[in-house]
Amino acid sequence: MSFVPNAPVLPRSFYARGARQVAKDLLGQWLVLRNADGICAGRIVETEAYCGVRDRACHTFGGRRTPRTETMWGPPGAAYVYFTYGMHWCLNAVCAAEGDPQAVLIRAVEPIEGVNLMRARRGPRCTERDLCRGPARLCQAFGIDGNLNGFDLARSALRILKAPQVPPRDRVRGPRIGVGYAGSDAGRLWRYGAGEARLFSAQFLKTGGAGERPSR
Repeated sequence: MSFVPNAPVLPRSFYARGARQVAKDLLGQWLVLRNADGICAGRIVETEAYCGVRDRACHTFGGRRTPRTETMWGPPGAAYVYFTYGMHWCLNAVCAAEGDPQAVLIRAVEPIEGVNLMRARRGPRCTERDLCRGPARLCQAFGIDGNLNGFDLARSALRILKAPQVPPRDRVRGPRIGVGYAGSDAGRLWRYGAGEARLFSAQFLKTGGAGERPSR
């Protein structure tokens, strides 16, 4: 699939919905970052929904509001970029209404534009398959860090462009990764994927849900 640089940007209204719906609808869309180094773009192939104050896996569970999570409490369509494990950045799209702190984690992207620049950032031994397979890897490949936290995904250099939506029959779903601490919420099937399985950060369930096909 070829990158379409003049595709329309997703408007803020796109994000002003619940995280689960936004996570599904982000599949197939273009993640783009332009900076002094050049342009990086890729097709979003894996996402996770984090559903706010009632979701034990969400940073804002129980109404938690800290300097780190403040962006999540703001308007939808902002980039929530956080640091984890003392070494990695992760990119999220804030969604739902302002004051309802939900977000979608971008877990994997199919690299399309700026592959050489991504490889330079990830290291010469990195295969194209592994350039953006996982939230930390894609942030490193794109050059995304905390300086982009709070950026408007509809108006800034970091944006998501519109592409044809992935139909439900072509999606897969499964439990979110690394949320074993979340009790009954740990098993919720709020991770979504579309595209080649080799690009996913982890395998999906072997059984699909209504309107969502099994993983291959």
